[in-house]
Amino acid sequence: MTHVTGTLVLAGTPIGDIADAPPRLAAELETADIVAAEDTRRLRGLTRALGVHTSGRVVSYFEGNESARTPELVEALAGGARVLLVTDAGMPSVSDPGYRLVAAAVEQDIKVTVVPGPSAVLTALALSGLPVDRFCFEGFLPRKAGERLGRLREVAGERRTLVYFEAPHRLDDTLAAMAEVFGAERRAAVCRELTKTYEEVKRGGLGELAAWAAEGVRGEITVVVEGAPEAGPAELDAEELVRRVRVREEAGERRKEAIAAVAADAGLPKREVFDAVVAAKNAAGTGPVKGKELS
Repeated sequence: MTHVTGTLVLAGTPIGDIADAPPRLAAELETADIVAAEDTRRLRGLTRALGVHTSGRVVSYFEGNESARTPELVEALAGGARVLLVTDAGMPSVSDPGYRLVAAAVEQDIKVTVVPGPSAVLTALALSGLPVDRFCFEGFLPRKAGERLGRLREVAGERRTLVYFEAPHRLDDTLAAMAEVFGAERRAAVCRELTKTYEEVKRGGLGELAAWAAEGVRGEITVVVEGAPEAGPAELDAEELVRRVRVREEAGERRKEAIAAVAADAGLPKREVFDAVVAAKNAAGTGPVKGKELS
């Protein structure tokens, strides 16, 4: 006889406007055997707003207890329980608790399903006015300035649109770092308080947005940044070629590999990029660059 396991249900919750709650969410909240919530107080507010009552056991499931609570929930699932996972806003696992539980359930061959709902990532992309045919989600950047710069340099040449979450009190520093690494003119959109009363989308170059954010910004923030341009040879001057090589070197690449990568991206001979680096080094008085760097 085949043992029948339960089902893990990942449910999206409103990111602002309660009217955006998917209809299936109410039904799942009322019938789940266990509701695992990132914040049980927020869950109570959600159920009151939806006019529903949870009949199952409610447990907390957040970053601090995610590792410890996952085995308990997997055991319940293996015993046939229907477990509903909700976070404070948006879709579980997307910069929120959930990945560990999904991975553990999949490993035990337990069914996992989703109640689709609002997403700050997709909402911000749609509002940004930037290309959205290809994009990548980078989540939150590191808090420390050096680590933040390092992470940004890793994607300096990324041509897909980039999406980030950020805390309001770090937004000005983050935008300034983006302007330094990506260029002050790179287009971006800061999306604030999405679907809420004071929703705002500020669009412009990263330098302009950094200056705007320095005055202080409140609310929940999603930042959408245009991908690196596909510039042709005529559009890149020597200074830009040197900047791109420097960014790659600071990210940990050897100069030889950095020059080759920049040349390939720009559709230029490696010698042309190498000559630009040599000229910049000599102009800065840091000593000549040896020809073997290109070999």
